[in-house]
Amino acid sequence: MLDDSLLDDPAALQRADRDHALLALAGAGARIRTALRQARAAGLAELRPDGRPRGILVAGHGSALTAGQALAALAGTGTLVQPLPPVDALSAALFSDGLSWQLPGWAGPLDLVVLASADGTETGLISLAEQAYARGCAIAVIAPEGRPLAEAALQVRGLPLPYVPSATAEDEAEQPAGAAEPDLPSEDFGAFWAHLTPLLALADRIGVLAAPARELEATADLLDELAVRHRPDAAAYRNPAKDLAAQLAGTVPLLWSEGPVAAVAAERFTAMLADRAGRPAVAGQLPEVLSAHRGMITGRLGAGADAGDFFRDRVDEPDPLAVQVLLLRHTPPEEGTADGGAEGTGNPAEPPSAPEPGPATPTVRRARRLAADHEVRLTELAGTRTLPLHALAELIALTDFAAAYLGLAEQH
Repeated sequence: MLDDSLLDDPAALQRADRDHALLALAGAGARIRTALRQARAAGLAELRPDGRPRGILVAGHGSALTAGQALAALAGTGTLVQPLPPVDALSAALFSDGLSWQLPGWAGPLDLVVLASADGTETGLISLAEQAYARGCAIAVIAPEGRPLAEAALQVRGLPLPYVPSATAEDEAEQPAGAAEPDLPSEDFGAFWAHLTPLLALADRIGVLAAPARELEATADLLDELAVRHRPDAAAYRNPAKDLAAQLAGTVPLLWSEGPVAAVAAERFTAMLADRAGRPAVAGQLPEVLSAHRGMITGRLGAGADAGDFFRDRVDEPDPLAVQVLLLRHTPPEEGTADGGAEGTGNPAEPPSAPEPGPATPTVRRARRLAADHEVRLTELAGTRTLPLHALAELIALTDFAAAYLGLAEQH
C-alpha cells in the first residue's frame, strides 16, 4: 500500500532509499559530463572513420539494450540500428555469467558491433567480440576500465570506451555476498545515461546522427534542472514525479506512446516500475495498441470494482485495481513559438506548468475517446523540447523519479 505521507517527508525518503536510487538519478547530468570527458581521453576525437556503417548492433542487457533502442529512435531510418539481446541464459553462479549472444547472419565487414556492459565481466559478450572479429565487423566496447571485456576490446582491435559507474558503486560493492538473488540482479538506476552518452558520441563521430558535445552537455544541464524539479524535498503537489507516483497507486498502468522517442521512454518506464516498485505495467505504441489493449479497457479492470454487488461489505477489502492510461508523446512547440521551456523556468524550484498536449493526431484523438467512453483515466506525459534527445531526457527523468518514489512509498 502506498504511504502518501512518506512522499512529503524527505528524511524518511532518505532512510528508505537504501540503495541510493534518488542520488543516482540526481547524478545523471554529472555522469554524462564524465562520460564525455572520458570518451575524449579514450581517443574518440582522433577516430577517422572510412564511412558510415551499414548497420550498428548494440549488444548487452538491461539499460544497455534500452540505450540501443534510444539510439535507433534518434538515428531514424538513415542507418539500421538493432539492439542485440542475449539469446540464452545458462546455469552460472551469477546471472550475467551465463548470458550468451549471437550475431545475425547478415552481420559482416560493413557493420559496427557495440558491446555494452556496466559490469564488464560477461563471458558471452567476450565471445561475441570474437565472433564479430572473425566476421570482420568494426567493434567498440563500452565497459569499465580494467575489466575483462574492456581488455578483450584491445585483443580484437576494438575501440574501448569507458563506462562511468555511479557515485554509490563502492557502497553497493561492499554489500555482503548473497544479499541479492543472483538470478534477479538489481541494476544501477543511472546506468542508462552512462551507456547512452558514449554511444551517442560514437554515433556522432561516424556520421550516423548529429549529437555534438554541446548538445550532450546541454542534455546534462537539462537533467540537472529536472533533478531539482523532482528532488525529494519538493512537496508532492509541486513535484510532478511524486504526483505521478501517487497517481499510479492501486492501478495497472497502460503506457501508450506516440512516436519512437516516446516508445523508448515507455519501455524504460515499464522496466523501472518492475525493478524499482515491483509493479506491472504494459507498454505499446499507437495505433496498434488501441486494439491490443482494448480488452483491458473494456474488461473488469477498466470498469473498476464490481458494481453488480453494490451492497456487499467493503470495509476490510483492499482497494480494487483499475487500469489507467499514460499517454507518452513528444510534442515540440510549433515553429515560431517558445521552446516548451527548453531554457528552464529561471527558477527550477518553482512548480512547472503543465505542458500543453500539442496538436493531436487522429490516432491520439481516438485514444482519448476510447478512454473517455469507458471512463478510464488518461493522463498525457509530454516531452516538449524541440530536440528529440532533450524530449527523451524530459520523459525519462520524470518517469524514473516516479518509479523510485512509488517503490519507496509502497515498500516503506
